[in-house]
Amino acid sequence: MNIAILSTFYPFRGGIAQFSAALYRELEKQHAVRAFTFSRQYPGLLFPGQTQYVTEADRADPVPAQELLDSINPISYRRTAAAIRAFHPDLLITTFWMPFFAPGMGTVSARLRKAGARVISVVHNIIPHEQRPGDRLLLRYFLNRTDAFVVMNRSVKRDLLALKPQAKYTLQPHPIYDHFGAKVPSETAREKLALPVDKKIILFFGFIRKYKGLDNAIRAMVHLPDDVCLLIAGEMYGDFSEYERLIREIGCESRIIARPRYIREDEVPLYFSAADVLLLPYKSATQSGIMQIAYHYNLPAIVTDVGGLAEMIDDGKTGLVVKSTQPTALAAACKHYFENQLLESFAHAMAANKEKYSWSEFARAIIDLYEQIP
Repeated sequence: MNIAILSTFYPFRGGIAQFSAALYRELEKQHAVRAFTFSRQYPGLLFPGQTQYVTEADRADPVPAQELLDSINPISYRRTAAAIRAFHPDLLITTFWMPFFAPGMGTVSARLRKAGARVISVVHNIIPHEQRPGDRLLLRYFLNRTDAFVVMNRSVKRDLLALKPQAKYTLQPHPIYDHFGAKVPSETAREKLALPVDKKIILFFGFIRKYKGLDNAIRAMVHLPDDVCLLIAGEMYGDFSEYERLIREIGCESRIIARPRYIREDEVPLYFSAADVLLLPYKSATQSGIMQIAYHYNLPAIVTDVGGLAEMIDDGKTGLVVKSTQPTALAAACKHYFENQLLESFAHAMAANKEKYSWSEFARAIIDLYEQIP
């Protein structure tokens, strides 16, 4: 059938753009698929990172997407809907992750429904980590203009049903990000990244935002032995100086390696191959695409029991779930992991558990949901 996807795509960068590209590639195997994206995603003043766009150094999938939707220009909402209608889609798939996009996404969805298309939204997040006045009003506007929803964990499911109790939905786990390239030997990765070869390395990876708990990960280092290092790799949303001060205050400068910048796609295999464990010390969460990169590299994770993070771990088999976000609890889990040499057994279990996180299963779930819409 004809499927339109309205989401962030190339030339925009980031996890959701990567997610959308992978979904597009899977669906196009059996359907006629067209991609539609933003002409302006975030106004420059509202974007806290370095750039919204891929650079020459990025190895992004250049999905051919029409750049139409201006997030803050209502005129573009109608134009976008008209362009999508011209494709005569049976199904419009949107991706949703924050209320800021509700007016544009909701308006386009409503117009496509009037034209006879069914609308399914893949929901990465409902309630934003950093809430603002008017969020719930915007969310209801969007939710009431969508036929059905794909959620990827029970936390987002609860948020969805709290706002729309009769919502039609399916719960399907976040697929594995498998487009970054193969794992390389740990020694090679560490040499290329100028990392110590004789230390145990804990990896904190991805955009750095307050809710992700990097401060607690840094404080946990006080309680870990000298042969353990924390590697921070990811672009800072805001000012990294507060973390630099904290590192100096606790006296762990020699054991904390900070790379607070955007990590290019060709560098991702090196960071995940160099690490002994991934740490997600989040204070709040829905799910994390970072965990699905770790699955690709069979890198076990230690995660806090917030949002849907614990659903991505078979506790004690593919990783460890920490019931508290406190630094001492994070340190205790890291000690347990290293002292019991859990890397090999956990990695083996992850390799055997990948099938349920396939893109083919995710695409199948969307088509099954489509067939249930009246």
